[in-house]
Amino acid sequence: MTSFGSVLRSLDWSYLTDLLIQLIPALLCIMIHEICHGAAAYALGDRTAATQGRLSLNPLHHVDWFGLLMLAVFHFGWAKPVSVDMRNFKHPKRDMAITALAGPASNFLLAALALFLYGLLWRDLYAGGAGRFVIRLLQYMAILSISLGLFNLIPIPPLDGSKVLFSFLPDRAYVRLMVLERYGMFLLMALVLILNRAFDVSPVARATEAVYNVFFRIAVFADSLRG
Repeated sequence: MTSFGSVLRSLDWSYLTDLLIQLIPALLCIMIHEICHGAAAYALGDRTAATQGRLSLNPLHHVDWFGLLMLAVFHFGWAKPVSVDMRNFKHPKRDMAITALAGPASNFLLAALALFLYGLLWRDLYAGGAGRFVIRLLQYMAILSISLGLFNLIPIPPLDGSKVLFSFLPDRAYVRLMVLERYGMFLLMALVLILNRAFDVSPVARATEAVYNVFFRIAVFADSLRG
């Protein structure tokens, strides 16, 4: 008979650690992205997200499970959208654009922080098993954060980039295009499938790699602080 300890030792823990390295950053990226949307709206006069509990640090308040799976596996995804009532803004289109930009901006800041910690800690952590887990998690968090930020800047509803682009349009055109938001996800999915078939590496992945290489200078700087 096989003991409980023997069963545990026989498990392939690499599968579990790889899964955690994908899911933990995905949850954090989505949660921070949505909280920053809500916080920006709150600062600009709309408390809708706050009253709906969307300023919470509980990731379950923000997760769309299919969107989380897409983010973890394909590096693009989405969360439950934060509700925003533009009527509460003093300058509706401008403030909506600022609220929209808060999400991607938070992802780029999170990536910068992850790479700073990576550069600061990798010498100490790389030697140990648990340390390598932390290092890989920080690297993946940076990649995923950049990817999520870039993906959300695509100007197709309901992504954040569309709210920024549409803010420059006349009011009548703005209202008409915002109505398309309910259908935008289908258009977006079709576009992603077409691009993935047309290119060996998707444009979002190429852009993510380029931005990551620039951001990696933060890790190099943090490492230089160690002397």
